[in-house]
Amino acid sequence: VMDFSDVKRIAKEQVVDAWDHAFLVYRGDTAVLEFLNNLPGHKTVVLEVVPTAENLAQVAFNLLDHAYCDTYNNHLTLQRVRLYETPNNWADCLRSE
Repeated sequence: VMDFSDVKRIAKEQVVDAWDHAFLVYRGDTAVLEFLNNLPGHKTVVLEVVPTAENLAQVAFNLLDHAYCDTYNNHLTLQRVRLYETPNNWADCLRSE
């Protein structure tokens, strides 16, 4: 059991604060990355995957899985991350075990 305020706080710290108002760019997209690096004060997050909703759900799952499990030594197991593109479009990443 984990307090929902802790669930929200951890998600905010691990994912939302890092990605909010940032340009998410794939490391291999060198032309875009070079352009963004020349913009002063621009918030860019460089990813090892193309930033599709499906890939972002997987990246978020990987970040949150470890963070939730280690909180208060509670050994929680994250089961799903759902990332919304719009109210009607989303991508899920589910634990495969």
